[in-house]
Amino acid sequence: MPRLLEWLDERQPDVVCLQETKLADDAFTKLLGDELAGRGYETALYGEVQWNGVALLSKVGLEDVVTGVAEAPGFPNPEARAVAATCGGIRIHSLYVPNGRVPDSDHYQYKLAWLAALKNVVASGPDAAIVCGDMNIAPTDADVFDPAAFVGSTHVTAPERQALADLMSTGLHDVVRERWPEERVFSYWDYRAGMFHQDLGMRIDLVLASDPVAERVKAAWIDRKARKGTGPSDHAPVIIDLDTAPDGDIGPVVPPPSAPRGAKKKTPKLPQNR
Repeated sequence: MPRLLEWLDERQPDVVCLQETKLADDAFTKLLGDELAGRGYETALYGEVQWNGVALLSKVGLEDVVTGVAEAPGFPNPEARAVAATCGGIRIHSLYVPNGRVPDSDHYQYKLAWLAALKNVVASGPDAAIVCGDMNIAPTDADVFDPAAFVGSTHVTAPERQALADLMSTGLHDVVRERWPEERVFSYWDYRAGMFHQDLGMRIDLVLASDPVAERVKAAWIDRKARKGTGPSDHAPVIIDLDTAPDGDIGPVVPPPSAPRGAKKKTPKLPQNR
């Protein structure tokens, strides 16, 4: 809570998409309702006790709120992984895509079926849309620190990437990658083994925008500063500026790592595989 409020005060975003809140709606409101209202935010919530949970915060309107993904499977019951609303004329989806756990597991198949249902929802319109959040998929090998380290893991398998590509075939643009096609850009770094300080990360937090919205993008970047300090998330916020860029078009990851470690002859192991 202190990290979130400090970040809101610093960046002053008009719309905020949160994932993995791990709070029931009444608990979220009790914890943050007054603080957010005092900052001018309306809230749309879809939470559950202990697990998952998504939220939308908006200073520019919050209309036609829908929770969940129509026709999506549960595991085994519906999970709090999606909330959508129209904010300032744009349909915004805040998503916490299932992890998948292990390739070919029941949870992996659930992930693929959930994404297929999401594609159908997005394809139904409207034209101005943003689909964003923790997608739990690195779109290409360029979006992980070393592809060899992820062999046999989720987030990088061909079926997952195809499911993401199918979603994007509805007319969505990966605005960060389109703006920084050749740059090293990560949004997630494991807490363990000094992964953040070595810049051994993944880009799995995405903002996907339809044509009318993508045309308005003036800056797209990862707020790496928010991953520093005491008690951070292991994800850094992705910031998209439409129409104007208060901070300028300042780069893909801000501030950049001071001494990033690239892939070396000896492939680094993921912490969970050590």
